[in-house]
Amino acid sequence: MASSATMLVEPDVVEATLARALARGGEFAEVFVEDRRSTAISLDDRRVEELSSGRDRGAGIRVVVGDTTGFAHTADLSPSGLLAAAEAASAVARSGGPGPRPVALEGRHVPSPNRVDLLPETVEKARKVALLTRADQAARAAGGAVGQVTAGYGDSRRRILVANSDGVLVEDDQVRSRLSVMCVATGDTGLHTGYDSLAHTVGFELFDRHAAEDVAAEAARRALVKLKARPAPSGVLPVVIKSGTGGILFHEACGHGLEADHIAKDASVYTGRLGDRVASPLVTLVDDGTVTDEWGTAAVDDEGRPTQRNVLIQDGVLTDYLWDHLRARKERRASSGNGRRQSYRHLPMVRMTNTYLLAGDAEPDDLVASTPRGIYVAQLGGGQVNTATGDFVFGMVEAYLIEDGRITEPLRDANLIGNGPDVLHKIDGVANDFDMCPGTCGKDGQSVPVGCGQPTLRISGVTIGGTAGA
Repeated sequence: MASSATMLVEPDVVEATLARALARGGEFAEVFVEDRRSTAISLDDRRVEELSSGRDRGAGIRVVVGDTTGFAHTADLSPSGLLAAAEAASAVARSGGPGPRPVALEGRHVPSPNRVDLLPETVEKARKVALLTRADQAARAAGGAVGQVTAGYGDSRRRILVANSDGVLVEDDQVRSRLSVMCVATGDTGLHTGYDSLAHTVGFELFDRHAAEDVAAEAARRALVKLKARPAPSGVLPVVIKSGTGGILFHEACGHGLEADHIAKDASVYTGRLGDRVASPLVTLVDDGTVTDEWGTAAVDDEGRPTQRNVLIQDGVLTDYLWDHLRARKERRASSGNGRRQSYRHLPMVRMTNTYLLAGDAEPDDLVASTPRGIYVAQLGGGQVNTATGDFVFGMVEAYLIEDGRITEPLRDANLIGNGPDVLHKIDGVANDFDMCPGTCGKDGQSVPVGCGQPTLRISGVTIGGTAGA
């Protein structure tokens, strides 16, 4: 039994709650307890528009019988509140079950992959506002055309406890800090925006390691460069995607299609394809919740399973899917550590953590130099994908023409349009300059933090949804 000195709920209370949840014949029961603190500050037009702090505590309890799940959540963490929620969740189970079933919990410690030196909750708000003020000043100093700057700061500390009828009892303490800057530049071609962000699973020491001014300067640069941008071409062209932000392409275009719930519903183009070649031999795709400091990193997932490194595509061959507890249980295999939920009010589901393409051997400059005509994407924006077909649309928020093997003119915002399985086969160059970026993944009404990453790579042909001729 793990020590209860710092536990969110005493182990004997958790054991009693699980026993009550199983009393009507449940096959599996789980208690998920969460205590979340957060701060959000926004600075707009040099003024603090929002400064808020909050705390949210509660528990979600689920009971599983066959293919049926009962779920209840409560903000009352007292023994009586937890027992009442367990009773409500167990109501879905068979009546006249075997009666209370004792659960012996075995506490375990899973080391965190992240080190926190300065808890954000101990930093005075004036220091956080000063961070935004410096960012605002740096963005405006980048050029007179920058007329509007919005800077946002956020931090959160999320302590969780997960216990279940298999005897699992584990806790995690997740701290995240972020800064974002958006700039608007005005010129003869109208208003243009630029955005950049910094986000890691560390404390306020993040801003000793990285300057807020650098984030702001990059956001301003992206807005200013668009003042000289020309319309993007339309048609099928080779595309070179810069390391880092292009990782969202793999998150959306194939990552979601590899989640076991889509596979079970036959709602993915990758259903039944384990062992098949689904990509270029240059492609090895990984989902890894243990990457130090990255946005999707945690010691355990929201079902108490230690996160791990999962190879999904190895040298172009599909090797595995992503699994949560329930889907893995049906297949008589272990979870891959990908059961995640937005909060204690939500049921867990299969979700990605940090999803990325491994680096190759090519030099980034060589991929551009060997492209006579194409598009260089320095930053991808948001996108949409149909997991059943693999079809996707992504925005290019910073892109340039490639002419005679050189990056030349900037382009106005346009879309990349294609099919995930098709694009994976068309990757013909992977560089050695791996990088990652943070993001927020939405699925079935829930949002969770994720990381995306990839080295610079080249796709031999993708449809560009521009307004000029190819």
